[in-house]
Amino acid sequence: MTGTPASRATSATRLSVSHITAQNETNLLGTVHGGVVMTLVDSVAGVVAARHSGGPAVTASMDEMVFLVPVRVGDVVHFNAQVNWTGRSSMEVGVRITADRWDSVGPQVHVATAYLVFVAVDEEGKPREVPQVVPETDEDRRRLREAEIRRSHRLARRQAIIASREAPE
Repeated sequence: MTGTPASRATSATRLSVSHITAQNETNLLGTVHGGVVMTLVDSVAGVVAARHSGGPAVTASMDEMVFLVPVRVGDVVHFNAQVNWTGRSSMEVGVRITADRWDSVGPQVHVATAYLVFVAVDEEGKPREVPQVVPETDEDRRRLREAEIRRSHRLARRQAIIASREAPE
């Protein structure tokens, strides 16, 4: 794609968004629906992917997301996202989710972490090349290494599933 840089620093498209939870986002237990948090994760990660790739990007997958603590009404939920890894047209975006109370000063609690894979697409919805991510810190380099492990696991899992479907019963 013309005008797309060959590489982009990790910090160039990093994004932090905060959201104050409301009563209409809760389940019967009085905690925020996991799906509400997942929707916000996908939205924040999508912005990071679009900014990094310089245009539209679509969600291809979300790795396992484990909720460590519930989010309650009145919590301020913080989403911190960045591109961890890039391929030819795909990229992994990591999102760390924390929360604290809206009416008090206290430490943020780690709610969850999610890893999503996005594919950059052109006007016709076909994959397009993305700039390679350039890690800047030791933390960024760790994230890149771990993203490569997650990618190899995703590819191995896909191959195992395909092989099991082709195996005689």
